[in-house]
Parts: sequence; structure tokens; C-alpha cells
Amino acid sequence: MNTTTTTTATTATNTNTTAPITIVGAGLGGLVLARVLHVHGIPATVYEADPSPDSRAQGGQLDMHEADGQAALAAAGLTEEFRAIIHEGAEALRVLDQHGEVLLDEPDDGSARRPEVLRGDLRRILLDSLPEGTVRWGHKITGVRPLGDGRHELAFADGSTATTGLLVGADGAWSKVRPLVSDATPAYTGTTFVETYLYDVDERHAAAAGAVSTGALLAPSPGKGINAHREAGGIIHTYVQLTRPAAWFADIDFADADAAKARIAAEFEGWAPELTALITDGESAPVARMIHTLPDGHRWDRVPGVTLLGDAAHLMPPSGDGANLAMFDGAELGRAIAAHPGDVEAALAAYEAAMFARTSGFYEDAREILDLCLGDRAPYSLVDFFTGARETETAYDAART
Repeated sequence: MNTTTTTTATTATNTNTTAPITIVGAGLGGLVLARVLHVHGIPATVYEADPSPDSRAQGGQLDMHEADGQAALAAAGLTEEFRAIIHEGAEALRVLDQHGEVLLDEPDDGSARRPEVLRGDLRRILLDSLPEGTVRWGHKITGVRPLGDGRHELAFADGSTATTGLLVGADGAWSKVRPLVSDATPAYTGTTFVETYLYDVDERHAAAAGAVSTGALLAPSPGKGINAHREAGGIIHTYVQLTRPAAWFADIDFADADAAKARIAAEFEGWAPELTALITDGESAPVARMIHTLPDGHRWDRVPGVTLLGDAAHLMPPSGDGANLAMFDGAELGRAIAAHPGDVEAALAAYEAAMFARTSGFYEDAREILDLCLGDRAPYSLVDFFTGARETETAYDAART
């Protein structure tokens, strides 16, 4: 079973198809849902705007948590496949100050409690686990219309339409499905991450590679920071964090990569050169990703025939939980549907009640992480956080033995 070569975009302008369960978005959460449904013998159709699985980069590394991301993969029957794509050694962590002084240096202890994997590899094993044709590529949604009795009609950019008895919005921050259940819209947090990459780092960027070492590098300070992660194949993925108004970034011409890198690097004047090299030596065009959030504890009243998962349901600032929560949402929704055969509304009610309760506390956690990285006490607040977390984990491990 493999959908990675399937590119079945509908071309007829008046084509209408009908599916009992429709998932909008072939991200991790939507694909876990499709896979868990398949495990339970329940077919689903996934519509994705991208023209193919490889049409764009899928982002960097993710740490998979035991309680949600790994649990979701277990529910999908993909634990063995997941183990095969782990980036060994990538759990190492360093915190540096702006002068390059190491404040915290924790090697990967081999425990694999939160193993690192590339988002693209994770998406691939999910796609490969689905029956051919499950994902309909090149289907960009232009509108959704309620038909009554919990049914909805989806309109696509190519003029085709689809009708569904159960619609799941797994389509991220700017979900086209969310307005069916909620009038909430994402708000800019005031912080933007600027991404770039270095390649063949040990040979061509030795100083930066030495600063990052084998895992993650965090160099935070009030209002700005430089984070980086070593990926397989001699790659370093950099995330520059800046707390600035949206208009500040709008004034930067990101189409001129060199000028954009110079403008971003100017905000770090006086920082250690091995850190600023992660910006100035970037070999990919810098990409600004403005961080948005939905209102804390976002929820909605039950609307027949439709629900949300992942960022479409609970978008929040990055804290290492987003992908894990989305995958667990997908697994839990799939299990709820399987547990309530013939009663979609009971399944959705059970799923949403549990999801609202499960995710509500993560908004505060996400704001706390952002403050630890960019607040007035950074970088020392972040060091204190990690030190305390490790002490808690050590006590937990001791209690289990």
C-alpha cells in the first residue's frame, strides 16, 4: 500500500463525488486519523491542496512524546516503522548565551523518551500505510456548504465538488473548515520565526557546527534568539526568533535572500560569530513564519457532521507539543468513530469533550515556553526550566525502579 505516487486530482469541472468520511488536509493529524480508521476497517478520503507529496518541504525535526505522538503511532500500528526513522543522538541539548558561552550541555542519553524524527519521514510512513487513492492530491478547497442532516459539500479550485457525511478539518491554522463551527480567527503573537538551512556543515561551516554539536542549540535572550537543530546528512536547520511587529517584517524583502539575512543578522550585532553565522551563512532563502494563536481554550458547540483536529482546533505558539497533539487528536477521533458504529454524533461528542479537556492547559504551557525563551530572564530562565525538568524526570525514573 502506497499513496506517495498517487496524484489523482479531479479535472472535470462538474464532477461530484460522495464519501462517508472526508478529511481535509494531509498533514500528520489528518493522516493518523485516516490510518486509524483504516486499521478499524473504516474507509476515508483525504483531500490535500498540494499537488503531490513532494511538492514542498515538510519542515524540520519533531520530538515524539510518549503520551501522545508515540501513542498515536501505536494506535496506527506504526511503531516499528517509526523506530526505523529515529535520528539517533538528536536528543542532545545545548543552551548558550549570546557570547557563545555554554550554559547547559546535555548529551543524548540514549533513553529515546522523546526521539527526534524528520516531519517528512513521519509523513511518508503514514502515507505508505494507507490504501492507494486515499489521498486526493491537488484538491484546494474554495468553499464548504452545509447541506443539512450533517452533510456538507466541498468545492475545489478545479471546479469539482464532493459531498460528505462526516467532515474533519485537519487543515491547519487557516482552516477552511473551522468557520463551520467557530468564528475564532488566529491572532499574531508578536513573535516571528525566520528559518534557514546550512548544508555539509562539518566541512563548510565548522564553527557553527561546533556550536550546535549533535542535537539542538538554543541561544535565547530577551526579545530575540537563535535556535538550531542538527538533522541527518550534515544539515543544520536554524530558527531565528524575533519579537517584532508584523509591519517590521513586512518591510523586509525576503525575495532578496542576502538582504533579508543581513537585515535579520543586524538584530544580533555583537553576538558570537559562530551564532550569527547560522543566519548569515544560510544556504536557503530565509522564510518568515509569523506565530499565531487561537484564543486560549478554544472550543465550540457541537455542530452536526463536522469537527476539527490539530492546529485547526487548537493553534498555539510552538512548544514542542503541536504535532504530537494533532496526531493524538487523529488517533482519538478514529477510535471514537470505531467505538460508535452508526452513530457519528455520539463519536464526535465524545471526541470533542475529551479533546477540549486534554488541550486546554497546553495554551498556558506554550505561552510559558515562549516567555522562557524570549522573556526578560532569558537565557537563564530556560536553563532553570530544563534543569528542573531533568530533576523531575530523574525522580520519576527512580520511583519506577
